[in-house]
Amino acid sequence: MTFYSQIASNKRESVFLAVVVAALLGVLGFAIGYALSGSAAGGLAATLIAIAIAALSSIGSYFVGDKLVLATSQAREVDATSAPQLINVVQELTIAAGIPMPKVYIIDDTAPNAFATGRDPQHASIAVTSGLLQKMDREELQGVLGHELSHIRNYDIRFTLLVGVLVGGVALLSSFFLRWTFWFGGGRKSNDNNSGGGALQVVFFVLAIVLAVVAPIAAKLVQLSVSRQREYLADASSVELTRNPHGLERALATIASDKEVLEVASGATQHLYFTNPIKKFEKRASGLFSTHPPIVDRINRLRELTGEQPMDPADQAALTGLD
Repeated sequence: MTFYSQIASNKRESVFLAVVVAALLGVLGFAIGYALSGSAAGGLAATLIAIAIAALSSIGSYFVGDKLVLATSQAREVDATSAPQLINVVQELTIAAGIPMPKVYIIDDTAPNAFATGRDPQHASIAVTSGLLQKMDREELQGVLGHELSHIRNYDIRFTLLVGVLVGGVALLSSFFLRWTFWFGGGRKSNDNNSGGGALQVVFFVLAIVLAVVAPIAAKLVQLSVSRQREYLADASSVELTRNPHGLERALATIASDKEVLEVASGATQHLYFTNPIKKFEKRASGLFSTHPPIVDRINRLRELTGEQPMDPADQAALTGLD
């Protein structure tokens, strides 16, 4: 497998998962609309309203979310004078990626990690911890920065925001319908309960209740899967830029094995980082599902690019469960 085929595969899977969320939203909206109004038009109207509300709630994060993330991460902007090697590596990779030079920040924290943020390549920033600069050699640093710059080049912020709007629409529709059912007992009833239309409306009412409970959970799981696919995509894209999977592989293993805690990371920002900054041994770690794929899987995918064998069981055991 080449990095080109990995990139194409990950893009297809990401688009497929986004379509799944859209389809879930459409089916839920149709079922709720038919259950409440007895017509598909009601479902279409409810779905469009839910999408509009979710989109409006996301506008703020789209335009100012990067500034908030950088502020909460206590990142400080640097230049070629204060961080010459970092700026040099970012410059050479942006040339390879064909994107403008982003703003570069350092987070004063000994835990090695990095993230990229911004709505497009023209409004992008990349932040690395001081620990990353201290613990990575140049090849490893290139692998990490290539991964983060690939998020920018691949418009991952926009893509994940789109999926987030769809997932938010599912949550809003489900919440609205369950609350409506609780307070009004299902809303308007059919004029003729013995008619085929009345029976069909009852069927859709039951279906809508089931979907309203299950759909938000399913949509969230798909959203997490989308996030993991974009991480795989950024790994493959990083290799496309650096032509060196070994640096990225070593960086993944080094960061996963590091026991330092990234204090400034939170549940709201952990999905942005190169690897999950909240380690499983921490008390603040929670949730059954991760926004990042397992480190072992990421390394084995990189090894496919060079035709190497997957990690041996001992090495896999040493890294399993650390991320």
